[in-house]
Amino acid sequence: MTDGDTGDPHPLTVVTGASSGLGTEFARLAAADGHAVLLIARRVERLDALAEALRADHGVTVSTRSTDLADAAQLQALARDLADRPIATLVNNAGFGSRGRFDRVGADTLSQMVTVNMAAVTVLARAVAPGMVARRNGGILNVASMAALQPGPGMAAYYASKSYVLSLSEALWAELRPLGVRVTALCPGPTATEFDRRAGLTGTLMFDRRTGQVDDAGPVARAGWTGLKRGRRVVLPGLTKRAYGGVAAVVPRRLMLALVRRVNGLRS
Repeated sequence: MTDGDTGDPHPLTVVTGASSGLGTEFARLAAADGHAVLLIARRVERLDALAEALRADHGVTVSTRSTDLADAAQLQALARDLADRPIATLVNNAGFGSRGRFDRVGADTLSQMVTVNMAAVTVLARAVAPGMVARRNGGILNVASMAALQPGPGMAAYYASKSYVLSLSEALWAELRPLGVRVTALCPGPTATEFDRRAGLTGTLMFDRRTGQVDDAGPVARAGWTGLKRGRRVVLPGLTKRAYGGVAAVVPRRLMLALVRRVNGLRS
């Protein structure tokens, strides 16, 4: 495992949650664009395997750092390190959810979710933003979710956390765009990653792969990466997801709450 300055003249992209799913796809996209890449996640073996593959496939410098973003001390240490580097792109991808009625979800799980989904996004964006502003160049891609568009009975804290990410991203887009820094919120719908298994959503209507509404991770990541390069404020990948965004804005909130409750499989 490597931890430290890449020493590479190519632009440096940092990807959190890089050990699987969208994070792995973002790392591949960055490497394919000729970026040096710093991979952040907890699972060392997966990071090292991905780093080796990226070096072999793209000839770029890849370093890894095992970090648990739910640990406040580790998060702050990472932020201090990133603040000292010329980061070209930050992909705030790490995040997780947990299904269940709010009073039955573990207090520790909720605390960790708030830290990873909201605090880490905020702290790491703040760490890299001053350098990007000083260089008048850079990009921050925050992975929110289609869940950001409405409250989510059955996953109340997760939906709320993604609403925070979307709101923060849009505000930063308005603040930093005149200073040469791009900020994009990616709002994917159900995607074939490890998210549904960890969140307890496997087998629910939300992740029923027979409906054809579960997207592959590759195209979703590419939509976000391309959107960031183009300076898009928000990216909702897929026609169905964009249509859902419009529906969520006009359907009465009470009806949306009932619908989301059912989709998330909350019965009591």
